[in-house]
Amino acid sequence: MSASPAPAGVPSGALSLVVVSLEPWDEVWRRNQYLVSELLRGDPSLRVLFVEPPSDLTYAALRRTTPRPGRGLRRGPELDGVGPDRLWLYEPTKTLPRRVAPHYDEHRAARILRAARHAGLERPTLWINDAGVAPLLDAGFPVLYDVTDDWLAADRPPAERDRLRRDEAAVLARAGAVTVCSPALALSKGAKRPAGMPPVTLVTNGVDVERYRTIAARPHDLPPGRTAVYVGTLHPDRLDITLCVATSEAMDGDGTVVLVGPVALDPDDVRRLREAGVVLLGPRPRDAVPAYLQHADVLVVPHVVDAFTDSLDPIKLYEYLAVGRPVVSTPVAGFRDTGGTVEVAKAEDFPDAVVGLVRAPRVASGEAPGDLPTWTRQAGLFRAALDGARTAATGGVA
Repeated sequence: MSASPAPAGVPSGALSLVVVSLEPWDEVWRRNQYLVSELLRGDPSLRVLFVEPPSDLTYAALRRTTPRPGRGLRRGPELDGVGPDRLWLYEPTKTLPRRVAPHYDEHRAARILRAARHAGLERPTLWINDAGVAPLLDAGFPVLYDVTDDWLAADRPPAERDRLRRDEAAVLARAGAVTVCSPALALSKGAKRPAGMPPVTLVTNGVDVERYRTIAARPHDLPPGRTAVYVGTLHPDRLDITLCVATSEAMDGDGTVVLVGPVALDPDDVRRLREAGVVLLGPRPRDAVPAYLQHADVLVVPHVVDAFTDSLDPIKLYEYLAVGRPVVSTPVAGFRDTGGTVEVAKAEDFPDAVVGLVRAPRVASGEAPGDLPTWTRQAGLFRAALDGARTAATGGVA
């Protein structure tokens, strides 16, 4: 493990968090990064170890990309309003698949605890996104389980689904607090919470409204002419590739479908999109994202509609609404519940709805709804849930 020494003089008993994330800390900010940064700004004593997904050497070789070892323990990036040495990152290495190394999750848990000690975190509270670290429960620390996707509803091989089901059942049964991001998850995960345990808490995603309302210049790589823009990770469990292709073909030269975000698609899907004229721009830093939304003629959500997407609370919902551009979405959770603010269209009607807005005169951006949840407010709700996890672990004393 490559580790810099933890700073001297860390206050004894200061609150610390180990966040086991399903996503890395990078320039494409997601729920965890927004909440962690707000929590750090709100509590000067708080220190955080953010555990990223492991660098998987076998998976990289199978994808024909260059395998690299995990970056280990290192200081996190500077954040506005947050002093030095309060955010640490840890990326482990996964050398072998689970079928060859069946005790991998136990070994990963041990390495995470060792990284926390190296970072100077004393008796941390565990914030778990990845139920695969269920062995961490045996450390005896307070635990909060934050559920952001129902991966049991996603298309996965039977062995992987069985492992996920087993791990999640253990975390739901033993976590002192459980938070979820959507009403669907509140129902599904709440039903699996054992009797006598605190109920799940709904903490939706949010948005920094001011940042999305501050006018930005048109991005130089946004194609000229009219555009239908999607911002988010391009993931096969969410993005309807066939619908994206059909929408681009329906444009018939009158506009361009633009996808902005990390690409997690198979090469064949990428090829299909590009052959249909869809432009894939790749990931963009969080501070660059508002400009792509502001300068779109229409914002689109060509998502698959199934049990998995019904569990989501897309951050893009709040970002799209904040900029006030026209929106067309398939009838997925969140977007279908906006009361007419979003044009909701079934897959067979989606291309025509998008093309109609692209061909119509461009309209001025509308006002942001006044009731959009902010990340500052949501972090306050999340801090209360973390305190609840600590109280549950200490028998009523936070």
